[in-house]
Amino acid sequence: MEAAKDNSSISAQATVRDWLGLLRPAQWVKNVVVFAGPAAALKLDSVTPALQAFGAFVAFCLVASGTYAINDVLDREADARHPIKRHRPVARGAIQPRLAVALAGVLVLAALLGSVWALNRSVTVVLLVYLAMTLSYSAALKERVILDVIIVAMGFVLRAWAGSLAVGVETSAWLVACVFTLCLFMGFGKRRCELSMIDDRNDAGLHRRTLLRYTPDLLNHLITVSAGIAVITFLLYTMDTGGHPAPFHKEHLFYTLPLVVYGVFRFAMLTESGAHSGPTEIVLRDRPLLGTIILWTLLALAIAYQNALLGPVGLEGLWASP
Repeated sequence: MEAAKDNSSISAQATVRDWLGLLRPAQWVKNVVVFAGPAAALKLDSVTPALQAFGAFVAFCLVASGTYAINDVLDREADARHPIKRHRPVARGAIQPRLAVALAGVLVLAALLGSVWALNRSVTVVLLVYLAMTLSYSAALKERVILDVIIVAMGFVLRAWAGSLAVGVETSAWLVACVFTLCLFMGFGKRRCELSMIDDRNDAGLHRRTLLRYTPDLLNHLITVSAGIAVITFLLYTMDTGGHPAPFHKEHLFYTLPLVVYGVFRFAMLTESGAHSGPTEIVLRDRPLLGTIILWTLLALAIAYQNALLGPVGLEGLWASP
């Protein structure tokens, strides 16, 4: 507390870098999930739907940055005891809490007004639900073991849902299942990263109370189970032939399974290294994992848009008998 008071005197000297640190633009990569629904519905090859999806992406970036600022204000004392988060501008006193909250209000208001004007009412409702859920998480739910990770995973589901609503397509149940299970796995991985970075259990509890109940063995078990569920859900999606048919040959996604398995296993391995603070840092800094994600994304887009690229016969025409 005394350190925070001492640092508050330099808040007027906050730099552009401090303000950018408050917004956490590196975390915006999470919002690319918004494009999952439009991409699966083959809507990104048209200008208007692509712009609508991009609008939803921008809206979530603004709301996310606003909630990050509020979270930093609420967690400033705990962050000050974290080996990496203590460098955040609010935790070290570079930006006053009231200024951070004011900026958060401006960002959230801009996102909501922008969604009403440029998108549709449904997207605005999803943004409001995301905002309420995230603020509830920051205020109380983050202290509930397991529920905290489920809430984070649901945030990604809302992103995917908003993307589909922005372009006017139905949100696939398989999309929800795949996003939720994958993000559940990554959420438990984040908790494992936090434990690996903080050796002393008491220090970990000061940073996040749930870390007193998350043990390495428990998290390893949860990561293993959620990883298996995520991979199986992806497999079931590729092999499902009932219900609502996909607008592309989704069964061809089965052949990307080696990339999916490698990505999941490498991520799980990196969570125990103690060198990364969370999933975003792992994805952006680990070249093999980032390369795997980029390659899978390119292959998935090629499979989804194969008819547009190769004609009506698609990929099957490449190995069909003459």
